[in-house]
Amino acid sequence: MAKIFCIANQKGGVGKTTTTVNLAAGLAKIGQRVLMVDLDPQGNATMGSGVDKRQLELSVYDVLLESASIKEAAVLSDKCGYWVLGANRELAGAEVELVALEQREKRLKAALAEADADYDFVLIDCPPSLSMLTLNGLCSAHGVIVPMQCEYFALEGLTDLVNTIKQVHANLNPDLQVIGLLRVMFDPRITLQQQVSEQLKDHFGDKVFNTVIPRNVRLAEAPSYGLPGVVFDPSAKGSHAFVDFAKEMVDRVKRMGIAVKKASKA
Repeated sequence: MAKIFCIANQKGGVGKTTTTVNLAAGLAKIGQRVLMVDLDPQGNATMGSGVDKRQLELSVYDVLLESASIKEAAVLSDKCGYWVLGANRELAGAEVELVALEQREKRLKAALAEADADYDFVLIDCPPSLSMLTLNGLCSAHGVIVPMQCEYFALEGLTDLVNTIKQVHANLNPDLQVIGLLRVMFDPRITLQQQVSEQLKDHFGDKVFNTVIPRNVRLAEAPSYGLPGVVFDPSAKGSHAFVDFAKEMVDRVKRMGIAVKKASKA
């Protein structure tokens, strides 16, 4: 059974796409079968995975409109080692088209259910707004990974996101929960970032991942080459951090699985 996670934050520019593609590459590197789903019409996660969005014959748009299955639309990124359900400009029109359809917020969930046995992890890169596309991602997922910078404005955005997740949990997806907060673009030399990091740990406890992603030039350069940093420069500090994060994710998922089994027996 695939574990499905949204990488989401309603604040823009916090590294959602960078987190998605590098976590996917890190998981693939340690032997996991990974599908990366790009739900952003900009298609940055698609391009950043070594797949040209302009050359896609089928995309997540076709899957949402049920004119193609994930098996038909997903392509393997040979360079990165994981599968990509890509996005392009067509996806921008899906917002309008989905409104009139039945089960519009659960289209992606139904499609992923058919491909459940093919992957160990499904990572969904969500747009920064709470749109019908983001809602499809949240309704599909077992949990949300929240990348965030250690700044005070980021804390305000986190409050909004947690409220959104609670609403989706209550009304549409009872399995949805915050899996963890990932501190990204972290610079330990900045006192403010250290203070916010400590506040996060005090308030959210073990929901904060132990792995910290440092501010790293090679991670920032990688998208211009159409690759995750983990593939572009495996020796970079940021790349090592994402591989460590992938290992932590696998461990956390195993612990989640044990908890679920115990609960089901009870």
